[in-house]
Amino acid sequence: MDPITPDAPASVTSEGRRAGHGPGTVRVAVIDSDSGFLHVLARRSGAAGWQHRVLAGSVPIENLVSMRLNALVIDLELLGPQAWSYLERVCAELPGLGVIVCTGRSTVAQRVRGLRLGADDWVTKPCHPEELIARVEAVVRRRRRAEARTERQPLVAGEVEVRLDQFQAFVRGESIELTRREFELLRLLTESNGHVLEREEIYQRVWGYTMAHGDRSVDVFVRKLRQKLEKASPGWLYIHTHFGIGYRFAPEPELRVDEAAGGERSGSAGTGASVSELRAEQLA
Repeated sequence: MDPITPDAPASVTSEGRRAGHGPGTVRVAVIDSDSGFLHVLARRSGAAGWQHRVLAGSVPIENLVSMRLNALVIDLELLGPQAWSYLERVCAELPGLGVIVCTGRSTVAQRVRGLRLGADDWVTKPCHPEELIARVEAVVRRRRRAEARTERQPLVAGEVEVRLDQFQAFVRGESIELTRREFELLRLLTESNGHVLEREEIYQRVWGYTMAHGDRSVDVFVRKLRQKLEKASPGWLYIHTHFGIGYRFAPEPELRVDEAAGGERSGSAGTGASVSELRAEQLA
């Protein structure tokens, strides 16, 4: 059974393919302390070609992001008083992660609460590991189907059309030449719905691990992406910098200085300088 590493290739057995995992096998982490249960679960999930990891307790959200999980199994009893708040936080901050609660005896009210907080399924112990594996498979399968339906629909922002199934972006039918990393960055920004994303979050979600102190990779890639977008789509501003925080994606027609002044040109006549150009000159 292979441990989860950010870039480890996934081996897929015939059983894994039968389960519908395809070339992207299931990555699952389990927050549990029942050694007997975990031993059987590890053996069965390993036979299915899964990558499996056991966590001793709650871990920071950024650590879960870096694991690139498909599913997380949680025993709420192990987490104590923080269990409900942790479950709510995981479900809210990682909407693409399948979450299955596998815990001891519970009331109807508790199960309803867990599902309403965002859990995809609830399994009551004692249970057979094979049932838990089947439930994880079902959750991952449903999510992959939903993602496949979503990815068939292009994302349109300003003049840019992002086609997720082709890993390409277009402006008026012309392809923008993007590297794979630049495309992943563009996808993340366009799916953020205008919210500011911190540099650390961008790094974790695009690069897959925690950003080292002083690393400027995010700024470099954002600058390259911004230049390509504005070259392909002149007259539009797409990526906005929030100094000391991060970046926000919000397509806006570029407001020229002469338009902002109600027709009066600023600076030498006929320059028609844009606000972004003047800002760049000030920062240079």
